[in-house]
Parts: sequence; C-alpha cells; structure tokens
Amino acid sequence: MTAETITADASGTFTLGDLPVSRIGFGAMRLTGSAAFHLGTPSDRARSIAVLRRAVELGVNHIDTAAFYFSALRSANELINTALAPYPDDLLIATKVGPFRDCSGEWATSARPDQLRGHVEENLRQLGRDHLDLVYLRRMRQDSIAEHFGVLADLRAAGLIRHLGISAVEPRHLTEALQIAPVVAVQNRFGLAAADPDADELLRMCGERGIAFVPFFAIAGEGADRGATAARQQDEVLAVAHAHGVSPAQVRIAWTLHQGPHVLAIPGTGNADHLADNIAAGAIRLTEEELDRLDAVRRAA
Repeated sequence: MTAETITADASGTFTLGDLPVSRIGFGAMRLTGSAAFHLGTPSDRARSIAVLRRAVELGVNHIDTAAFYFSALRSANELINTALAPYPDDLLIATKVGPFRDCSGEWATSARPDQLRGHVEENLRQLGRDHLDLVYLRRMRQDSIAEHFGVLADLRAAGLIRHLGISAVEPRHLTEALQIAPVVAVQNRFGLAAADPDADELLRMCGERGIAFVPFFAIAGEGADRGATAARQQDEVLAVAHAHGVSPAQVRIAWTLHQGPHVLAIPGTGNADHLADNIAAGAIRLTEEELDRLDAVRRAA
C-alpha cells in the first residue's frame, strides 16, 4: 500500500462517549494559513476545502476545530461548513471554547463563565449545526475550572452539546471536572519533543477511566503553532523513519498512537500530500525496541 491508499481505518477506532472515531483525525488549525491564526499567509480557500474533502474520503471522521481558528481571510469553521455540509452521519466535529480573539485577530481576555454560551452559539452558527458533538473547555490559566465547566455541563443538559472535554489542564482539573459532568476527552500538549510529568499522568488517568487522550502539537514540537521545526531531528527518530521508509513526522504520529488504545492523533495540514502521509502513519507498527529508543529520546529532550 502507498500513503494515498491507506485510510484512517488502519489506525484503529475509539469511542468518544457514544461516537466511534478512527484514532487518526484531523486538526483544522493549519487550514487557515501557512502558520496558525494571523502568524502566516492566509491559505488558498479552494485548496483548504479540497484537503477537508480528501480527509473524509480517506476515512477521517474526527475533526478538531475552534471559532478562534481564523486568519486574515480564512475561518476554519467556515471552511469545514462549506466543504462538508451536509455532514456525514459518522463525522464527529470537536471544538473548543474559552480563548477569545477580537475581529483584528489579536488575543483578548478569555471568556468569563457567563460568556461561554455565546462562544458555543458562535461555533454552532459557523458550523451550521443545531448541536456540537464535543466541546472542550480550553483552560486559560484558571486555578479552578469548576465554574466554567459547570456552564458547559448546563449547555450539555440543554442539548446544545453532546459531549464534554477539557484542554490544557493539570491532572487535578480532570478530577475536578469529573465531579461535575462526564468527560470523554482530554486534549493536552504531548509528544516526543519533551517529557511532561503532568501530561504523562493525564495519559495514565485517561486510560484508566476510558477517556480519550488527544495530544496537540505532537508533530510540531518546539515549533508549536508555527509548525514543525526541522532544524534538529534526533538521530533515533531519523533511524526509525529510515527503517520504515517513512518521514520523521510519521514516526512521531505513530509513536503517539502507540502510547495507548485511548490515544487519538489530530495532525493538521493544509497540504493534501501531507494529509495522506499523516493518515498513513496510522498503519506504522513500531517494535518494542524502537519504542524504547524513542522513549529515551523524549526523556533526554
């Protein structure tokens, strides 16, 4: 098989609440430009729409987005709506609320609890939906997330949200949220770029509770929202990539998926060739020796 013929099914499946998804999904942040938000050149609209449609053709049924994913000319939610509506019955669209960008694209004060319904309604409007499949509360340095998460729990009870998740949290925040409402997913920074004790503990906690763990920036590493940095690829990552005839980015995705059956990957791109490569990474099977070598890379990072 080639990257163009491997589908997301090769990565296996996991059930988010009551919604089964392939473990390889798609992150929409990079659809809007050459870098996230207003940092790069706005994307070509037709190309971004084509990438979304190709992702679904290749079996992707989990797309991660947010109303604050926009550049000077492009909105990720608008692109998703244009490309995919009416939506396939098996497509799960996850979004995030909490952060806020003003009309010029600059970051503003994050949402107060009483503003979260407006954030949810904006995502509903942009996506053209009457409910949201999964909404993450993206923590913005709050010590406690109880009040904010409680508002989302009320919106879930009202039928505007089907399932809830939390993002950018510490382990204690998962415990706090579970006392309020069910949590089906935790989205945190996690990858080979550097070890993080909090992320490792969340990975463990989610596995024990049947909660999806959804890493972001798993490929980008130090590049974060500006994308992957190619200046320094660890020798071990390059060696494993060479052994499998794949790219270092594909090895990083494969390593992520090997961290547990509850781990989902959401690599993002605005390039159709990169999309096919990312999805094909779900078919890579690393050996125990290779995993040990890569784990050592992470500990040393």
